[in-house]
Amino acid sequence: MLQKTLRCISFGLAGVLVSLCVPGCSTGSSSSGSTTAAPQVQVIVTGPGQVRLGSNVQLYAAVANTASTSVTWEVNSTPGGSAATGTISSSGLYTPPATIPSTNPVTITAGSVASPTISGSLSVTVQNPVPIVASATANTTGNTSYLVDVVGSSFVSGATVQVAGTALTTTFVSATELQATYTAAAGQAGNISVSVSNPNPGSATSGSVNALLQQTTAAAAARFLDQVSFGPTAATITQVQQLGLNAYLAQQFKVAPTLEPDIPVNPYPTPCLNASYPCAESEWWQVALTGNDQLRQRVALALSEIWVTSTATVPGEGMTPYMNLFAKDAFGNYRTIMQDVTLSPAMGIYLNMLNSNKPATGQIANENYPRELMQLFTLGLNLINEDGTAQTDASGNPIPTYAEADVQGFARAYTGWTFSNADGSAPTKFPNNTNAWDYPMQAVAANHDGGSKNILGGQVLPASQAAQQDLAASLDDIFNHPNIGPFVCRQLIQHLVSSNPSPQYVSRVAAVFANNGNGVRGDMQAILTAILLDPEARAADTNSAAPGGHLREPVLYITNVMRALGFTATDPNAGADYAYMSLSNYANNLSERPERSGSVFNFFPPSYVIPSTTINAPEFGLENTASVILRLSLADSFVNNKISGFTVDLSATSSLGVMAASNPGQLVDTLAATLMHSQLPTNIRTAIVNHITTITNNPAMRVRVAVYLLITSSNYKVIS
Repeated sequence: MLQKTLRCISFGLAGVLVSLCVPGCSTGSSSSGSTTAAPQVQVIVTGPGQVRLGSNVQLYAAVANTASTSVTWEVNSTPGGSAATGTISSSGLYTPPATIPSTNPVTITAGSVASPTISGSLSVTVQNPVPIVASATANTTGNTSYLVDVVGSSFVSGATVQVAGTALTTTFVSATELQATYTAAAGQAGNISVSVSNPNPGSATSGSVNALLQQTTAAAAARFLDQVSFGPTAATITQVQQLGLNAYLAQQFKVAPTLEPDIPVNPYPTPCLNASYPCAESEWWQVALTGNDQLRQRVALALSEIWVTSTATVPGEGMTPYMNLFAKDAFGNYRTIMQDVTLSPAMGIYLNMLNSNKPATGQIANENYPRELMQLFTLGLNLINEDGTAQTDASGNPIPTYAEADVQGFARAYTGWTFSNADGSAPTKFPNNTNAWDYPMQAVAANHDGGSKNILGGQVLPASQAAQQDLAASLDDIFNHPNIGPFVCRQLIQHLVSSNPSPQYVSRVAAVFANNGNGVRGDMQAILTAILLDPEARAADTNSAAPGGHLREPVLYITNVMRALGFTATDPNAGADYAYMSLSNYANNLSERPERSGSVFNFFPPSYVIPSTTINAPEFGLENTASVILRLSLADSFVNNKISGFTVDLSATSSLGVMAASNPGQLVDTLAATLMHSQLPTNIRTAIVNHITTITNNPAMRVRVAVYLLITSSNYKVIS
């Protein structure tokens, strides 16, 4: 008769005495010589049942009833674990993944090497880390609205910023940064107590730090206006201070576009000098210098320097509607910009999509526009990560974004487009030579390639689709490519804020391009807000040593000085659209005549690196020994009222002249407040004040010399 017995053993495990009893069997009493079966091998896993992200935990495996105590470890049935579930070493040290695993808790198993079918397991819950707050700032974005920026570590998606224990609507920027909007009580001032809470699993709250509620200073407002306008003025600095940055953006988003009027033709107006492009340039200068929609026009300029056309090819009467297109679309959606530019007659002429006919058998369609559309306007030559850094293959080489076959497929998709009729309606003849610049191009079905087309990412445009269907589907294909967000956003940052933005800055903005928070891709208002209010964009508001900034390109140098000093038009035709034409001559000396780029690569390429350095600084592509001297000459023309058709009051009786006579230091500080965000280095300020003080009995000369020394300094030429 079989008799069941219990066989018990005791052993030490991690400093704890563990007893293990297992059933055994006998075939009779011990007195009759019965034998007992060998006890079954057992594996027991012990250790903590939870671990926080960013840390690890030691687990132990006890193996009983065998001389071999070796085990192998698995996490969720994967030997050694994985990046998704966490990894475990041969000694039982478990390291959780970078983020909470989709299956949580995880099951960690130790299997007996001697008896592979025998194992033990333990469930371990992966918890979010305890957040750590290092510092916090609270800068006003409106009368009682503040942008709270929190810097620390171990922040996770879903973390919330708390002020005095009350959770705020929070934007996750990165594992080291969060942003939230705080609405203060009327009249509230001083410090607020800021902490961060990470969500479940394992919700935890950091310690608190104080953040001072700070109003927008005049210096911060002036610096902001250097990014969002064609130059700060005393009036706009006050306006931004009163509204706050966020409210100013909201106001600018609502201002209607200032549109350039059409240029009369047959004949051109006399000031156009038998070519319409000077008039187109004149209209651009007027809008840039005087338009109330400063942010819209500044963004339009940036877009026009990405989607380049030129009056070297396109007549001025085609260029004004093209620039108006960007003014109207600047705050819409990037997909709309793609559509409108593609069908613009100006772009159609410049890159040959206008009148691109379906190719004959064995021939290829014109590839100029589709190639530049991908290479320069949307995707770039090579695949990039969300932060704009290059993706590489196993050999470290860049990975091309597209192939020649993709270009050819897109080229065929863009056939059959020509000028609309004079009233904007679709024509029946091809080509249609109406020069209807104010309307998008229209398609003639007979001249569109109706075959199937292979395009980017293995997509296929079916045969027999209309030209409009092929165009929409092909643009959607590009718009949904992962390159477009970081590629476009990096260039917008370069034009508005910083030549060499950090990968983290690019990544934050590209994430907004992908999703504005409401599931919308390509929302320009959200993208621009992210660019302009990003901590990297605002860092130099309070820290002049913060990295960033860019060289003022020539057209911005001209508009910035003129707006800061209050130039007024003196031309007898000052009310006409063509009174600003002379400004192009000064810009041309610095190799940047508006709307007249020498190539599709713009006046300066976004990838330009200063020679003998690794610094990416696009505008320096125009800087050389000749341009340095020419800027000095231009500055001399500014301060001595030699800008044809314009003047500025720098006389002894002006407010600046009166100030110069009584207080040279105050004069320099006043000028620096508008021109340089009050961030004039002390040694330079002292040198300028000391120098102009030696000019006696001539306040007007003091003013002119002070202005000249400021606008020719490297501290002014480079927007910090």
